[in-house]
Amino acid sequence: MEKKVFGYPTFDENGEKILTTYDNEYRDMLMDIRVYRMKSGQKRTFLREGEETAVLLLSGKITFSWEGKSETVSRKDVWTEGPYALHVSSGTEVTVEAAADSEILVQCTHNDKAFAARLYEPKDAPWGYSSVGKFGNVAKRRVNTIFDHDIQPASNMVLGEVLNDRGNWSGYLPHRHPQPETYYFMFDRPEGFGASFVGDQVFKSTDGSFSAIPGGELHPQSVAPGFQMYTCWMIRHLDGNPWLQTDRCEDERYVWMHDAKFE
Repeated sequence: MEKKVFGYPTFDENGEKILTTYDNEYRDMLMDIRVYRMKSGQKRTFLREGEETAVLLLSGKITFSWEGKSETVSRKDVWTEGPYALHVSSGTEVTVEAAADSEILVQCTHNDKAFAARLYEPKDAPWGYSSVGKFGNVAKRRVNTIFDHDIQPASNMVLGEVLNDRGNWSGYLPHRHPQPETYYFMFDRPEGFGASFVGDQVFKSTDGSFSAIPGGELHPQSVAPGFQMYTCWMIRHLDGNPWLQTDRCEDERYVWMHDAKFE
Protein backbone atom coordinates (compact mmCIF):
# COMPACT_ATOMS: atom_id res chain seq x y z
CA MET A 1 0.00 0.00 0.00
CA GLU A 2 1.30 3.45 -0.93
CA LYS A 3 2.12 5.81 1.91
CA LYS A 4 -0.18 8.76 2.45
CA VAL A 5 1.72 11.75 1.11
CA PHE A 6 -0.85 14.53 0.86
CA GLY A 7 -3.36 16.16 3.19
CA TYR A 8 -6.22 18.67 3.27
CA PRO A 9 -6.50 19.54 6.99
CA THR A 10 -8.86 22.18 8.34
CA PHE A 11 -8.76 24.47 11.37
CA ASP A 12 -10.63 23.21 14.41
CA GLU A 13 -12.78 25.37 16.68
CA ASN A 14 -9.66 26.46 18.56
CA GLY A 15 -7.89 27.68 15.43
CA GLU A 16 -5.46 24.75 15.19
CA LYS A 17 -4.67 22.89 11.98
CA ILE A 18 -2.59 19.71 12.37
CA LEU A 19 -0.35 18.66 9.50
CA THR A 20 2.22 16.08 10.58
CA THR A 21 2.83 14.50 13.99
CA TYR A 22 5.10 11.77 15.33
CA ASP A 23 2.29 9.22 15.31
CA ASN A 24 -0.24 10.17 12.63
CA GLU A 25 -0.20 8.85 9.06
CA TYR A 26 2.57 11.32 8.20
CA ARG A 27 4.92 10.12 10.95
CA ASP A 28 7.70 9.48 8.41
CA MET A 29 8.23 13.26 8.25
CA LEU A 30 9.76 13.02 11.77
CA MET A 31 8.32 16.46 12.57
CA ASP A 32 5.32 17.93 14.35
CA ILE A 33 3.94 20.72 12.16
CA ARG A 34 0.82 22.78 12.89
CA VAL A 35 -0.74 26.04 11.73
CA TYR A 36 -2.67 28.36 14.05
CA ARG A 37 -5.14 31.17 13.43
CA MET A 38 -5.09 33.69 16.26
CA LYS A 39 -7.60 36.40 17.03
CA SER A 40 -6.38 39.83 18.12
CA GLY A 41 -5.51 39.64 21.82
CA GLN A 42 -5.14 35.87 21.87
CA LYS A 43 -2.04 34.24 23.41
CA ARG A 44 -0.45 30.87 22.76
CA THR A 45 2.47 29.34 24.62
CA PHE A 46 4.79 26.70 23.21
CA LEU A 47 7.18 24.69 25.40
CA ARG A 48 8.68 21.45 24.12
CA GLU A 49 11.04 19.34 26.20
CA GLY A 50 13.45 17.33 24.07
CA GLU A 51 12.34 19.18 20.93
CA GLU A 52 13.40 22.31 19.07
CA THR A 53 10.67 24.68 17.87
CA ALA A 54 10.37 27.24 15.08
CA VAL A 55 7.44 29.66 14.98
CA LEU A 56 6.95 31.35 11.58
CA LEU A 57 4.67 34.36 11.09
CA LEU A 58 2.57 33.89 7.95
CA SER A 59 0.43 37.01 8.33
CA GLY A 60 -0.68 39.54 10.92
CA LYS A 61 1.04 41.22 13.85
CA ILE A 62 2.33 39.34 16.90
CA THR A 63 4.60 39.77 19.89
CA PHE A 64 7.16 37.04 20.52
CA SER A 65 8.29 36.58 24.14
CA TRP A 66 11.14 34.24 25.11
CA GLU A 67 14.00 34.13 27.64
CA GLY A 68 13.02 37.52 29.08
CA LYS A 69 12.98 39.14 25.65
CA SER A 70 10.06 40.52 23.68
CA GLU A 71 9.72 41.58 20.04
CA THR A 72 6.69 42.74 18.06
CA VAL A 73 6.74 41.89 14.34
CA SER A 74 4.26 42.15 11.50
CA ARG A 75 3.78 40.68 8.04
CA LYS A 76 1.05 41.80 5.68
CA ASP A 77 1.13 38.47 3.88
CA VAL A 78 3.57 35.95 2.40
CA TRP A 79 3.25 37.52 -1.08
CA THR A 80 4.58 40.98 -0.33
CA GLU A 81 6.77 40.76 2.78
CA GLY A 82 9.52 38.49 4.05
CA PRO A 83 9.50 36.11 7.02
CA TYR A 84 9.91 36.48 10.76
CA ALA A 85 10.64 33.20 12.55
CA LEU A 86 11.68 32.51 16.13
CA HIS A 87 13.80 29.36 16.52
CA VAL A 88 14.53 27.91 19.97
CA SER A 89 16.03 24.75 21.42
CA SER A 90 14.55 22.23 23.86
CA GLY A 91 12.93 23.56 27.01
CA THR A 92 12.68 27.19 25.87
CA GLU A 93 9.23 28.66 26.40
CA VAL A 94 7.83 30.85 23.62
CA THR A 95 4.73 32.99 24.01
CA VAL A 96 2.98 34.45 21.01
CA GLU A 97 0.43 37.23 21.51
CA ALA A 98 -1.59 38.47 18.55
CA ALA A 99 -1.90 42.25 18.21
CA ALA A 100 -4.13 41.68 15.17
CA ASP A 101 -5.74 38.66 13.56
CA SER A 102 -2.73 36.52 12.64
CA GLU A 103 -1.62 33.16 11.31
CA ILE A 104 1.50 31.26 12.41
CA LEU A 105 3.15 27.96 11.49
CA VAL A 106 4.89 25.94 14.20
CA GLN A 107 7.53 23.34 13.24
CA CYS A 108 9.04 21.01 15.86
CA THR A 109 11.29 17.98 15.93
CA HIS A 110 13.22 15.92 18.48
CA ASN A 111 16.53 17.51 19.40
CA ASP A 112 18.34 17.55 22.75
CA LYS A 113 21.15 19.83 21.55
CA ALA A 114 21.22 23.31 23.07
CA PHE A 115 21.66 26.36 20.87
CA ALA A 116 21.04 30.07 21.18
CA ALA A 117 17.53 31.21 20.37
CA ARG A 118 17.30 33.46 17.32
CA LEU A 119 14.61 35.62 15.79
CA TYR A 120 15.15 35.55 12.03
CA GLU A 121 14.02 38.67 10.16
CA PRO A 122 13.36 39.36 6.45
CA LYS A 123 16.88 40.73 6.03
CA ASP A 124 18.24 37.37 7.24
CA ALA A 125 16.31 35.41 4.59
CA PRO A 126 16.23 37.52 1.42
CA TRP A 127 14.26 36.31 -1.58
CA GLY A 128 16.40 35.17 -4.51
CA TYR A 129 15.22 34.14 -7.96
CA SER A 130 15.95 30.61 -9.14
CA SER A 131 16.00 29.16 -12.69
CA VAL A 132 15.53 32.52 -14.41
CA GLY A 133 15.54 31.96 -18.18
CA LYS A 134 15.92 28.18 -17.87
CA PHE A 135 13.55 25.48 -19.13
CA GLY A 136 11.64 28.00 -21.23
CA ASN A 137 11.50 30.33 -18.19
CA VAL A 138 8.59 28.35 -16.72
CA ALA A 139 10.42 27.29 -13.53
CA LYS A 140 11.29 30.80 -12.33
CA ARG A 141 10.50 31.22 -8.64
CA ARG A 142 11.66 33.15 -5.59
CA VAL A 143 13.26 31.19 -2.76
CA ASN A 144 14.46 32.00 0.72
CA THR A 145 16.16 29.87 3.36
CA ILE A 146 15.39 30.94 6.92
CA PHE A 147 17.75 28.40 8.47
CA ASP A 148 19.51 25.24 7.37
CA HIS A 149 22.56 23.22 8.42
CA ASP A 150 24.97 25.97 7.36
CA ILE A 151 23.07 28.67 9.26
CA GLN A 152 22.30 26.61 12.39
CA PRO A 153 24.28 23.33 12.45
CA ALA A 154 22.83 22.33 15.85
CA SER A 155 19.33 22.16 14.38
CA ASN A 156 17.70 18.99 13.05
CA MET A 157 15.45 20.98 10.71
CA VAL A 158 15.44 23.24 7.67
CA LEU A 159 12.90 26.02 7.16
CA GLY A 160 12.39 28.09 4.01
CA GLU A 161 9.83 29.53 1.60
CA VAL A 162 9.12 29.54 -2.14
CA LEU A 163 6.95 31.89 -4.22
CA ASN A 164 5.94 30.47 -7.59
CA ASP A 165 5.22 32.89 -10.42
CA ARG A 166 1.82 32.35 -12.02
CA GLY A 167 1.68 29.18 -14.10
CA ASN A 168 5.25 28.20 -13.20
CA TRP A 169 6.98 25.20 -11.65
CA SER A 170 9.15 24.76 -8.58
CA GLY A 171 11.24 21.86 -7.36
CA TYR A 172 12.31 21.65 -10.97
CA LEU A 173 14.16 19.82 -12.40
CA PRO A 174 12.53 16.84 -10.67
CA HIS A 175 14.85 16.02 -7.76
CA ARG A 176 15.12 13.85 -4.67
CA HIS A 177 17.09 13.63 -1.44
CA PRO A 178 17.18 11.04 1.38
CA GLN A 179 15.70 13.38 4.00
CA PRO A 180 11.90 13.72 4.37
CA GLU A 181 10.35 17.06 3.43
CA THR A 182 6.98 18.70 4.04
CA TYR A 183 5.44 21.41 1.85
CA TYR A 184 2.65 23.68 3.10
CA PHE A 185 0.77 25.45 0.30
CA MET A 186 -1.02 28.79 0.18
CA PHE A 187 -2.49 30.64 -2.80
CA ASP A 188 -3.07 34.35 -3.38
CA ARG A 189 -6.73 33.63 -4.19
CA PRO A 190 -8.87 31.05 -2.36
CA GLU A 191 -9.76 29.24 -5.60
CA GLY A 192 -6.10 28.93 -6.58
CA PHE A 193 -4.69 25.49 -7.27
CA GLY A 194 -1.67 23.61 -8.51
CA ALA A 195 -0.28 20.11 -8.88
CA SER A 196 1.97 18.35 -6.40
CA PHE A 197 4.00 15.36 -7.58
CA VAL A 198 5.36 12.86 -5.03
CA GLY A 199 7.00 9.97 -6.83
CA ASP A 200 4.32 8.59 -9.17
CA GLN A 201 1.44 10.12 -7.20
CA VAL A 202 -0.12 13.43 -8.23
CA PHE A 203 -2.39 15.60 -6.08
CA LYS A 204 -4.27 18.86 -6.46
CA SER A 205 -2.61 21.51 -4.30
CA THR A 206 -5.14 23.88 -2.75
CA ASP A 207 -4.95 26.72 -0.23
CA GLY A 208 -3.92 25.25 3.13
CA SER A 209 -3.05 21.77 1.84
CA PHE A 210 0.30 20.04 2.28
CA SER A 211 2.48 17.28 0.89
CA ALA A 212 4.53 14.87 3.01
CA ILE A 213 7.43 13.73 0.85
CA PRO A 214 9.25 10.55 1.95
CA GLY A 215 13.00 10.53 1.52
CA GLY A 216 14.11 9.44 -1.95
CA GLU A 217 10.94 10.49 -3.81
CA LEU A 218 10.94 12.96 -6.71
CA HIS A 219 8.83 16.02 -5.86
CA PRO A 220 8.31 18.80 -8.43
CA GLN A 221 5.36 21.20 -8.07
CA SER A 222 3.39 23.46 -10.40
CA VAL A 223 0.79 26.22 -10.09
CA ALA A 224 -2.04 27.03 -12.48
CA PRO A 225 -1.90 30.20 -14.61
CA GLY A 226 -3.45 33.20 -12.89
CA PHE A 227 -2.34 32.28 -9.36
CA GLN A 228 0.70 32.71 -7.18
CA MET A 229 1.59 29.74 -4.98
CA TYR A 230 3.44 30.01 -1.68
CA THR A 231 5.23 26.97 -0.29
CA CYS A 232 6.74 26.68 3.16
CA TRP A 233 9.36 23.95 2.81
CA MET A 234 10.52 22.03 5.85
CA ILE A 235 13.17 19.30 5.82
CA ARG A 236 14.15 16.95 8.65
CA HIS A 237 17.84 16.06 8.78
CA LEU A 238 18.66 12.39 9.24
CA ASP A 239 21.06 11.30 11.97
CA GLY A 240 24.55 11.61 10.51
CA ASN A 241 23.12 12.76 7.18
CA PRO A 242 21.95 16.39 7.28
CA TRP A 243 20.38 17.97 4.21
CA LEU A 244 22.78 20.38 2.52
CA GLN A 245 22.15 22.89 -0.26
CA THR A 246 24.48 20.82 -2.45
CA ASP A 247 22.50 17.60 -1.87
CA ARG A 248 19.90 18.25 -4.56
CA CYS A 249 19.93 15.10 -6.73
CA GLU A 250 18.20 15.71 -10.06
CA ASP A 251 16.65 12.85 -11.98
CA GLU A 252 19.16 11.95 -14.69
CA ARG A 253 16.39 11.60 -17.27
CA TYR A 254 15.86 15.37 -17.22
CA VAL A 255 19.32 16.88 -16.79
CA TRP A 256 19.61 17.41 -20.57
CA MET A 257 17.32 20.41 -20.08
CA HIS A 258 20.10 22.40 -18.43
CA ASP A 259 21.77 22.88 -21.83
CA ALA A 260 18.66 22.83 -24.02
CA LYS A 261 17.34 25.93 -25.78
CA PHE A 262 13.57 26.37 -25.76
CA GLU A 263 11.68 28.50 -28.24
